[in-house]
Amino acid sequence: MGYKVPTFQDRAALAAEAKKKALDRLKAQPKLDPAELAERQAARLAREAEEEAKREAKRAAIAQEKADKLAAIEAEKARLEEEKAQAEADRKAKAPPTAAELKALRDARYAARKARSKAG
Repeated sequence: MGYKVPTFQDRAALAAEAKKKALDRLKAQPKLDPAELAERQAARLAREAEEEAKREAKRAAIAQEKADKLAAIEAEKARLEEEKAQAEADRKAKAPPTAAELKALRDARYAARKARSKAG
């Protein structure tokens, strides 16, 4: 006996028979009672509500984190501005150097330059 190539009619008949068997199995399943369906739906709704609450909590946490970061950045900016203002006030409060102090600084730079040129 050899292999028989099925014809189109054979394949179509097999497909129709398989479809009929699947439909019969589906029809043979017991029907769900309305109480069980209502219970399943209530469980599904409760699960969805819980998931939505988790998502909302996560969104709130992310928003709070962003707000905290912005507040920290603003506080840092304010601190830097305060330091800058304090430094400016200190600079203005400090008396300008006298002519003798300027001459002493100039002489020190001159002496350092001479020492470098002799060493090198």
